[in-house]
Parts: sequence; structure tokens; C-alpha cells
Amino acid sequence: MQIILLDKVVNLGNLGEIVKVKDGYARNFLIPAGRARRATEAAKRDFEARRAELEKAAAAKLAESQSLGEKLAGTTIKLSQKAGVDGRLFGSVTNYDIAEELGKQGYAVSKAQVRMPTGPIKTVGDSTVSVALHTDVVVEINVSVYGETA
Repeated sequence: MQIILLDKVVNLGNLGEIVKVKDGYARNFLIPAGRARRATEAAKRDFEARRAELEKAAAAKLAESQSLGEKLAGTTIKLSQKAGVDGRLFGSVTNYDIAEELGKQGYAVSKAQVRMPTGPIKTVGDSTVSVALHTDVVVEINVSVYGETA
């Protein structure tokens, strides 16, 4: 299916590009999320008429993400979980826990934006986690996990 991208999509293209993707990806993800539109002639004309407006909105979104990224970069959050005497956690620290703690500190971050390359944290100690605020803005934060004895 041919679609027009209304936003920058990682590994796919930038705003305004016409790309060919699998039908399911377009119908189930890109179009409902408002990130793309079918590439019909009417849609192409409509896009060209709204191009400046969409580019301005994308630039504002990027600027907002960059300002939040500057504040968030290098932040350390502290979490405490129940742990055994050997330092292993009963359970784990997930992207949901990290996003919730960042929300308490005043940062608007969803759990989908928290990237944990090695999976959930399962031990007591310090870890580094990525937060993708925008496709072009990825910042690193530190997570310190302290153990509570059960």
C-alpha cells in the first residue's frame, strides 16, 4: 500500500514522503495513529495544501521534545523494590515503573518512550536507560535501584 507520511517514522521516512508499506502495518498502526494517510490523488493534493501547517507542527513538537530532553538528560531516579540478601529483586523494575517515577518528578513520559536495551532491571544497583522523547531526541537517564528486605 502506498501512503503519505504525516510525521517522521523511524526506518521508514520523513514527513511528506510517499512510501510503500505492507497493508497491515498501514491499516493497523500508521493510519489509526495519525502518522500516515493513503496516497490517493485527493490525499496528495490535500497534503500539499496543508504541508506548511504540518511542517510547523512537526518543528514545534521537535522543539518541545528537545527542551524536555535537555532537562531530563542525566537525571537520576531512585526506586526501591523488595530484594533478597544476594541483591536480586523479587520481581523487576520495568519501563512502567520508570515512567511512573518520572511522572511523579514532573516529566511527561509514557512507558512506550522508556527503552530498556537489556530488558527489565532484576538486580539492585545503578543502570542506564534511554528515553526516546521524539524520533530524533533520545536521552540517557540513570536508575538507582535500592533493595528492601522482605
